[in-house]
Amino acid sequence: MVQGRVAGLLRREGWRRCLPAGAVVLGLCLTVTLGGGIWLAGEVRQADPLGHAGGIAVSRHVLDRNGKLLRAFQTNDDKWRLPVALEDVDPRYLAMLKAYEDRRFDTHSGVDPRALARAAVQAAGSGGIVSGGSTLTMQVARLLKEKPTRTLAAKLGQIVDALALERALTKDEVLSLYLLRAPFGGNLEGVRAASLAWFGKEPARLTAAEAALLVALPQSPEARRPDRHRKAARQARDRVLDRMVTAGVVTAEEAAAARRESVPTRRRDVPLLAAHAARDAILREPEASVVRLTIDAGLQETQENLARRRAAALAPNASVAILVADHTSGEILARVGSAGLLEESRRGHVDMTKAVRSPGSTLKPLIYGLAFEEGIAHPESYVEDRPSSVNGYSPTNFDRTFQGTVTVREALQLSLNVPAVKLMEAVGAPAIMSRLRLAGVSASLAGEEAPGLAVALGGVGVSLRDLAGLYAALANGGRSVKLIEHGRAAPEPFSGLRVLEEAAAWYVGDILSGTPLPRNAPAGGIAYKTGTSYGHRDAWAVGFDGRHVVAVWAGRADGTPIPGISGYETAAPILSEAFQRLGPERHPLREKPEGVLTAHAQSLPPPLKYARVGKRKSALERGSGPEIAFPPDGALLDLGMKDRESAAPLVVKLRRGTPPFALYANGRPVARGSREKSFSWMPDGPGLSTIAVVDRHGRSARVSVDLR
Repeated sequence: MVQGRVAGLLRREGWRRCLPAGAVVLGLCLTVTLGGGIWLAGEVRQADPLGHAGGIAVSRHVLDRNGKLLRAFQTNDDKWRLPVALEDVDPRYLAMLKAYEDRRFDTHSGVDPRALARAAVQAAGSGGIVSGGSTLTMQVARLLKEKPTRTLAAKLGQIVDALALERALTKDEVLSLYLLRAPFGGNLEGVRAASLAWFGKEPARLTAAEAALLVALPQSPEARRPDRHRKAARQARDRVLDRMVTAGVVTAEEAAAARRESVPTRRRDVPLLAAHAARDAILREPEASVVRLTIDAGLQETQENLARRRAAALAPNASVAILVADHTSGEILARVGSAGLLEESRRGHVDMTKAVRSPGSTLKPLIYGLAFEEGIAHPESYVEDRPSSVNGYSPTNFDRTFQGTVTVREALQLSLNVPAVKLMEAVGAPAIMSRLRLAGVSASLAGEEAPGLAVALGGVGVSLRDLAGLYAALANGGRSVKLIEHGRAAPEPFSGLRVLEEAAAWYVGDILSGTPLPRNAPAGGIAYKTGTSYGHRDAWAVGFDGRHVVAVWAGRADGTPIPGISGYETAAPILSEAFQRLGPERHPLREKPEGVLTAHAQSLPPPLKYARVGKRKSALERGSGPEIAFPPDGALLDLGMKDRESAAPLVVKLRRGTPPFALYANGRPVARGSREKSFSWMPDGPGLSTIAVVDRHGRSARVSVDLR
């Protein structure tokens, strides 16, 4: 092979005179002599250094929506090796690298005979190696094969591989391989990993001192590690700066200023933002080397700092989770699974955005919204908050007091339990569970039990992400929003399943926007609800403005109670701060849609003056209530809805009941105060519609029809 042929050639040519400088010097002399000879050309044609390049493993990494690094993972050989493009590296560093390591890089063919001749002369005169004469291409060849080149045969093999590399690759491609594989101390390989570890930033913008240190480190990566050998690192950096002045890369003034900069004293961690989301992304795409998320790295970092600070102030083992999404597109912008992935005392590895816990009172807005949709109540309807037993269930309020007669609006803003349970009984637990499913919420019940009235107070398991999705639907006019964090969503708003009618969703948002703000919170503009699970195990706050939905959980990941925590006192202030970190721009809530009835309690239609719940409903429903004679429940009606101009109205016919009547279509009032038993209604479009009628005594009837 190559070694035998080289040895024979040496004997024939009488190169023993180079032996005093050692075998490597012999190789240098031989190379200068052979320069482009026939033998060397043949070896170059047979060399395959790129076989090693194709197997370079890079750190799998996750990027944010703008291409910024969120998190990286070590390679199988335990290296931090991050790919980087030439255009993403500071040009001054590249200029320094070439000027110091290989000033004729752009013109030679892989080997620089002049540099090798200089190295040979220096070695022969001193009896040892003074300078290696290796080009950047030769260094790349050595790095690819991961073998030492201190012997003659190895050095000549490196020359052959370098010439072969230059035949197969462009100069930029050779330089890119160096930027990927050069060693920078410990398990750091490549300029990007080095810049992140030693300076805490990407290599796109480096100071002269930083660039010089990165040039110096690969020559002796362990002996010059700045965290272990600070003096050696500084001296090597300064030597590079001196050479750069001579080469004209920097001015003497710039070099002097750079020498005054300190060298790093510690090795920083590679970015670890959105740790739980990044882990999920890598598991979801096991073959991908890079995955992009919709998360914004800057916002993610501010929310993680908020969670970490608040958890530290809450309790020794407490944690905080935050999720921020754009409900107009469904994109998750920040996802904080815990107060710190490596915080073992807080069980930071547990992703509390996905953990299933009791949501406390955070499901109440859906109950109220369904009551508005079905004509059971209006925000200004009166409802009683007094000690009550509802089907054997006797709820009490958080503060153990009762408010007496209040409006439905006040009942939701004060999170009163008795009115919520009464409304829950009126709309039915199965209906609530059905709407949760439409919103994409995976609600879980204990064992095989059926949903009951306790659902109103948190008797069901949901996750923080589930709650964010539910409130995104409320913010989106009642239509479900699919939350995504992987890839990019379509630019137009996501339009999903109908969770609540638009008017009902607006009523809920309008009420929640008047919920008292926590102490020291800035002016309003958000609609939000809090919740506290049984035994003070979980504190929740979920809110939205015209663009964003934010969900907050606080507690202990192991479910241990924390005395005194509550949604309002603990989670709501975090929610307020989380919104502030979205920036100064304000996004007003949705405008009032058509069909909204704005009135005070005294001026409401008689059937809506009091919420039709509990004993009031039972007493009024004695006797013959109204009945919808047409259309029948579940009917499929062809009204020609494909062409709105020629579509026919739906005729609703009643029997029995006491006038005046109020007719509702999909939660919106269609007619009020009518004494007629026949109504005409022009639907908005095809699909499922709910028709409800309420008579003078509050008795009602309802049908669902499919319009075509």
